Amino acid sequence: MVKFKVVVTDFEFEDLRFEERVLHQTGVIEVIGAKCRTEDEVIHACREADGIINQYAPLSKRVIERLSKCKVITRYGVGVNTIDLQAATEKGICVANVPDYCMDEVSDHALALILSGIRKVVVANDQVKKGNWDFKVTRPIYRLRDKTIGLVGFGKIPQSLAEKLKPLGFHILAFDPYVSDQEAKNRGVSLVSLNELVEQADIISVHAPLTPATKGMLGREQFARMKKTPLIINTSRGPVIDESALIEALHSGQVSGAALDVIEEEPISEHHPFLTMDHVIVTPHVAWYSEEAEEEMRTKAALGIIDVLVHKEYPKYLVNHEVRNRIKLEESLSELRYAELVK
Repeated sequence: MVKFKVVVTDFEFEDLRFEERVLHQTGVIEVIGAKCRTEDEVIHACREADGIINQYAPLSKRVIERLSKCKVITRYGVGVNTIDLQAATEKGICVANVPDYCMDEVSDHALALILSGIRKVVVANDQVKKGNWDFKVTRPIYRLRDKTIGLVGFGKIPQSLAEKLKPLGFHILAFDPYVSDQEAKNRGVSLVSLNELVEQADIISVHAPLTPATKGMLGREQFARMKKTPLIINTSRGPVIDESALIEALHSGQVSGAALDVIEEEPISEHHPFLTMDHVIVTPHVAWYSEEAEEEMRTKAALGIIDVLVHKEYPKYLVNHEVRNRIKLEESLSELRYAELVK
């Protein structure tokens, strides 16, 4: 007998087989897939939902205030910037994400962008395909060993990247106000200020989440401080970098190039300046993706719904911890359930 209605506001997948596999096993949850783009469409689809799984559709304060039954919202992936967390907390709605599904994929992709950018793989490939077999089109290329890389943010993904960079002989700096000097030191990384990082780094790899505090944190001031001409890598969120400032820095030579998996507005416009720059690599927000990572993300997003609706627990990956002051649930006992369903 169906007791709960769960709406997936929007999704890029061919179907919802992973979500349905998990949610239908409970015997009490109905899954409804929607294709919402606007606030009004979300309100119409979710007004009576007990739980919501979200990708890109806006869950603003206006939307959340109109949810009559919702107890939990989970979001595919790490970021929760589509959800008004304060409004959800005030309404007693748990918000959860999936913070650990793609650590290897994103760190692998960042490493691939670093190596491609330094070794100018894309430039060389394009020139060969145009009939130009000449290594000089890649000048200058510099040796990797002993270069300094600065990691903006030092959470799980950049920590994974750091481990992959060490055997290549990089000196690794990190900026993260939430990480202790000792923790960084234990990982063989020097913790510095953002200004020190941009002044010293040959490569800057951005891994900070998008928040009001991090939006535009790499901007004109930071580019002006760069004593070298670093390669800029971004696999986090586009708006963490002031894009107009980056374009100016690319044109002026303040930076030597960029390799970006994310930009300010996605998908990229056909008239975007990046598309005409040989020293810029752009990939379509694909760093998170592998077949395994996609299944894990979707499964864990569904499990967060079950934590709240079926087991009356705070979700394993609760984001808005302040909601504990609004509603009383059991502490999560979900480790075994997650281990059984996520291989």
